[in-house]
Amino acid sequence: MQHRFTKAPVLAVLLSAGLLSTAAVQAGMYRYTDENGRLVISNTIPQSATKRGYEIISNNGRVIETIAPAPSAEELAARAAAEERKKQQAAQLEKDRLLLKRFSHPDQAVRAMHRKVQELEGLIALKRGNISVLTSQLDNEQRRAAEMERAGQKVPDATLKKIYRLEGQVRDIEREIAAQRLEIDTVAKRFLSDIERLEEITGSERTLPLTDAEAETTSSE
Repeated sequence: MQHRFTKAPVLAVLLSAGLLSTAAVQAGMYRYTDENGRLVISNTIPQSATKRGYEIISNNGRVIETIAPAPSAEELAARAAAEERKKQQAAQLEKDRLLLKRFSHPDQAVRAMHRKVQELEGLIALKRGNISVLTSQLDNEQRRAAEMERAGQKVPDATLKKIYRLEGQVRDIEREIAAQRLEIDTVAKRFLSDIERLEEITGSERTLPLTDAEAETTSSE
């Protein structure tokens, strides 16, 4: 004995299983515009037409769903640019929040910059003092070696090694000083950027000089 199944129960099962959408069940046709700009109603739709957008209509001609056209390359680029702007704005807001957490007025950042620069300048001064000591020792060793050579004596290996070591130490410290000079420039640039931003977001201008030269100019006025 053969069992006969009606269409309605089958659709009900598919719907309950989530295999068919309500629009797909109710829809009978697609309405779209072809490559020549003509309006077409059909029970199928070509892939090229889906990019231009279309409508799903029921058997009685009622619009069930409107599918928007696929975005153009220009629209996609504009969306990507807008998203990037949003990310940059969010990042800037976070940077501003952290900056205001450190300084509430541009003058506070100016003072912090001067403290940091003075700290680095102090380290450089100490290193220059070390160079002075090493240079004095080096001069003594080189003078002794020169006196030995003039007297026809062989300069001991220990003396030569000490001269090379002292020269190397002087070069190392000079490189450290050069690196700290670069660090001072980097620190100053970073603080100047923060100071300018603080002036912008707080609406307050700094009243303290950024450099000694500026301070002298201000005092002379």
